Amino acid sequence: MSEDGATSTINDSVESLIKMLDAADSLPGVARLRARSYELLRPAPGAAVVDVGCGTGRAVAEMSDGGARAIGVDVSEQMVTVAKRRRPDLDVRLGGAYALPLEDGEVVGYRADKVYHALDDPARALAEATRVLAPGGRVVLMGQDWDTFVIDSDDSALTRTIVHARADVVPSPRAARRYRNLLLDAGFEDLSVEVHTAIFTDSLMLPMLSGIAQVARSAGAISEDETERWTTEQTIRGQEGRLFCALPLFVAAASRP
Repeated sequence: MSEDGATSTINDSVESLIKMLDAADSLPGVARLRARSYELLRPAPGAAVVDVGCGTGRAVAEMSDGGARAIGVDVSEQMVTVAKRRRPDLDVRLGGAYALPLEDGEVVGYRADKVYHALDDPARALAEATRVLAPGGRVVLMGQDWDTFVIDSDDSALTRTIVHARADVVPSPRAARRYRNLLLDAGFEDLSVEVHTAIFTDSLMLPMLSGIAQVARSAGAISEDETERWTTEQTIRGQEGRLFCALPLFVAAASRP
């Protein structure tokens, strides 16, 4: 493949991800969960907050519109480009969770939504959060536990195999259940943990379900026949309005001493 072809493939992949994220972020329950994360941050008007793994900047825009001085950081140059194109007024920067482009104590709020499961060392990212947070600053971590996807199926054993096989290829699949202990280990105080469960009963989640089955197949956990059989069942369920997929999302909040 030519260099231009490789770039086009990457761009197409990111564009597909953006479309999926836009659709998910527009759901009422997801919007309410974002609003809850802003409440837990408790930023004063004009206070600086950072959204780590900001993607296309939806949360950065919402926090900015709410009066905070929001800063977005994402490791993907393409995501940063899209965020700036959508809202040129936003402060969105290129950077990773282990080395944020911020000064010591620069922000009073730190938000990371569906980020820590993608990191091989969540504790290191939280140490960086401690560095950039001012004393008394707030941290909010949000995300799903990849071992606790609840999916109805005629073959529960196969479903368990698929879910666990998908979890096993995530760098830190159980980071969400560790949020509280990670925060305790890092010395944070005033801890709280909430769970908000998103339930899907139509075809919206079919691309995700098909995706986890394909990952399980690629990992050698299930056969091609099992992949097709399970995906077909879920597709029929989605078409008939009988699909059931529940994703528990954990929200942990704490204060820096």
